[in-house]
Amino acid sequence: MDMMEFLRTRRTYRRFEQRPVEPAALADAVEAARIASCGANRQTLKYIVVQSAEMVAAVQPLVRWAAYLPPEQGCPKQDEVPTAFIAVVQDERLPGASDTDVGLALGSLTAAAWAHGVGSCIMGSIDRPALCALLGVPGGCRLHSMVALGYPTHESRVVPMENGDVKYFLDEAGDYCVPKRPTEEVLLATL
Repeated sequence: MDMMEFLRTRRTYRRFEQRPVEPAALADAVEAARIASCGANRQTLKYIVVQSAEMVAAVQPLVRWAAYLPPEQGCPKQDEVPTAFIAVVQDERLPGASDTDVGLALGSLTAAAWAHGVGSCIMGSIDRPALCALLGVPGGCRLHSMVALGYPTHESRVVPMENGDVKYFLDEAGDYCVPKRPTEEVLLATL
């Protein structure tokens, strides 16, 4: 698969097979996040890998899925939930903590997971206090986001945007999609 096809298929996934994510895929995802570009090479991000069935089940009710959809549509069913999570934690005790660094790390993390066929969903709508307590996030650190991971039950599709609508919808295969704007609509200028 060429790079552009890789990027087109590495979308957000919300329905997963119920088999554990291979430890090598999780290790590569964290390593990719660790080596992502960051300001002054400060390395202010830390990661917590959640892979035991018990801990994954404990995390699941503390994350929110697909805010544009009603919960009964946007949340994965019991036989579709992720089988792993990675918590992305910003150590604010270190100088230079930056959301830009988090974005770069998340892009690398999800790309490395996808290289193993592992789909992901980056989640910022989470119960931070409960998750920090559950995961043992140290004081002085901020839980930035959770990444849900698993082997997708469906294939990826890129769907053209119609009339500027960015709401989720079900495509002809019954998969949740977010329309993508054509490149010519997002390109402001070529100078």
